[in-house]
Formats: sequence, C-alpha cells, structure tokens
Amino acid sequence: MIEITSWLRIEDDEIIERAARASGPGGQHVNKTSNAIELRFDVRNSPNLPDDVKARLETLAGSRLTQDGVLVLFAQGSRSQEMNRQDARERLVELIRRATEKPKARRPTKPTYSSKLKRLEGKSKRAGVKSMRGKVRSDD
Repeated sequence: MIEITSWLRIEDDEIIERAARASGPGGQHVNKTSNAIELRFDVRNSPNLPDDVKARLETLAGSRLTQDGVLVLFAQGSRSQEMNRQDARERLVELIRRATEKPKARRPTKPTYSSKLKRLEGKSKRAGVKSMRGKVRSDD
C-alpha cells in the first residue's frame, strides 16, 4: 500500500515495475546489469483514484502517458536498482499528489474606471503624435 495523501492510497499490485538496462556511461558493469527501473501505472483503470484526480493526472503526465492511459516513468539516475525503484515510486507519488490539488477557480474581473481613462488618454496622445507625422500643408 502506497500512501499518497491522508485520504488516498494505491495498492502495490497496481504498479508494474520492470528492470531494464540503463543507458549512458558506466564501463563494463553497465552492460551486464539491469539497474534502470521502468514503472507503469494504469491511471484510467485505477479503482482508488477519483475521476477528477485521474483527469488532472492525465493532463500532468503529458507525454509520459500512453494511448491506453498507462503512466510510464523511467528511473536510471542511480547505479543501484533499489535506489532507482525508490526514485520512480517517489516521482509517481509526487505526480499523483500534485493531481489531487484542485485548481483555484478564476473569477473574471473588470477594469477600473481610472484604468479605462488612462488607456483612452494614452490612445489620444499616441494619435496626436502620429497625426503630426503627416505631410505639411501650406494654406495659401
């Protein structure tokens, strides 16, 4: 059982972890061991996540979400498989925790009277400057 918040937990069997070979430098050892961890979590079919959290999580996941709604996290920052596993789980928990936060509703506002006056005054000044750029007419 992984605790996300005080009211939200996900089961261990909802997460699929697979060891893979990490890319990058590391000498001969990196060619023999599978230190990287690929963590998969099915967002759409998770029984423990509320629908609104699922929707926000899908938005937050971005390109890490497959067409089927599976979140894929790849951790290969450490030489230790166990540390990579812990890192991937922490990233998953943090992502779900961010998805539980409801966004603040935007309340539309209107411009103040003085800001309208300032804008119109600025427009008329600019119009005056531009009108002075025209051809000079002689009144003969």
